[in-house]
Amino acid sequence: MVIHELGVSMSRTSFHERRKAKQMRDPEFRAEYERARNEIEQIDSVVRSLDQLRENSGTSKTDLARRIGRNPSSIRRLFTAASNPELRLVVQIANDLDADIIVVPRKKTSARRLRDADRAA
Repeated sequence: MVIHELGVSMSRTSFHERRKAKQMRDPEFRAEYERARNEIEQIDSVVRSLDQLRENSGTSKTDLARRIGRNPSSIRRLFTAASNPELRLVVQIANDLDADIIVVPRKKTSARRLRDADRAA
């Protein structure tokens, strides 16, 4: 078994995994991949938090949909499938569950400082 420099076993990987490992060697691809992965993780975190609030309040997905004027199937999909919800929908759900959506600035990472310095140059 050969272990690739990215930690992927090359003898037991799918075509997709080998292709991704090769593409990840490209710094530009890797940066875009990490950016997209971060966006997806943040969206998933917000959706999971809203679903937890919904469950804690004892509200069914159907009741929530009815109260915010949405189709129940769209609310079920939001909480059970990978999705990219509209911000308006996220805010409607948060309002109905008596919650706020808050953006919290994070500390600048060293990678972010380097990227900002490169843009300024």
